[in-house]
Amino acid sequence: MNYPHVSIIIINWNGWKDTIECLESVYQIEYPTFDVIVVDNNSLDDSLDQIRAYSSGELKFDSDFFDYNAENKPLHVTEYMEGETPSDIKNLDLIILKNKRNYGFPRGNNVGIKFALENLDPDFILLLNNDTIVHPYFLTELVQEGHLNELVGILGPKIYYYDKKDVIWSAGCRISWKLARGIQIGSGELDHGQYDEKKEVEYVSGSAFLIKSEVIKEIGLMDDKYFLYFEESDWTLRANNAGFKSLYVPRAKIWHKISKSGGGISQPLGLYYITRNRWVFMKKWAKKSDYIFFVIYQVLGALILPILLSIAYKNKKLFLAYYRGLKDGIK
Repeated sequence: MNYPHVSIIIINWNGWKDTIECLESVYQIEYPTFDVIVVDNNSLDDSLDQIRAYSSGELKFDSDFFDYNAENKPLHVTEYMEGETPSDIKNLDLIILKNKRNYGFPRGNNVGIKFALENLDPDFILLLNNDTIVHPYFLTELVQEGHLNELVGILGPKIYYYDKKDVIWSAGCRISWKLARGIQIGSGELDHGQYDEKKEVEYVSGSAFLIKSEVIKEIGLMDDKYFLYFEESDWTLRANNAGFKSLYVPRAKIWHKISKSGGGISQPLGLYYITRNRWVFMKKWAKKSDYIFFVIYQVLGALILPILLSIAYKNKKLFLAYYRGLKDGIK
């Protein structure tokens, strides 16, 4: 097999333990031609020091998914501040890009994508959440399918729950247009081979999102106004409009800790962006009939949903986060 060059981009924001476990799994994959870019979104903890310690071999990391490998340390690391022009970036194991503030998921990844395209000449870009663990052959399986099919622009793996290793979280994704929700196909199901056929899907999860560089050059970077949630759906639909397909590849496998950054609807940050971005996404992409149903559903839900969430998660801040998201999404 030919091994196209892949740039793997991982966002870190106050999450060095997850990032280091993810990195260790990445450096044990059976794929020879890749580089890794960690984009730090202005972490306020000691993330950078801990990642440096791991890279030097001073910080060893235990995991239920793999044995720590001391033989591939120290890693050759170079760091760049946001906007800094690189000089020599050959033969690097790890590149750290340091942003001046937290730009969220799409813009943070865009920083890494632009750097990779301008300096590393990758054939593929892989966006990988820092709270994931990858199978040694996952990248080989993804790239092979993308390399063989020129109509496929985006590919994603089978994703399991981190704490339930045989339970599926996502076997590709589809969109519930009337409810403005991303549906993870197969979520919560014990894997007994029911999703072992590769297939075209509406979109793949942003937690492990392989995209061809040629697609990015044609459709542009992610829309950074989303900040968190819905950005991969938007990006995929733009690729679809340009004639590229999205493919779910079941032989590629990863494990995901789920909603470690934004916390989903259980945390004010996650609830705000989910609420706001539903409106942003639907106004842009939904057909008229789906949008009308969505508006009616949202109006009815606005009367009771924030109260129920605040009670269920015992967090009064969720109430205000929901209505701020609603206000900012509608305007």
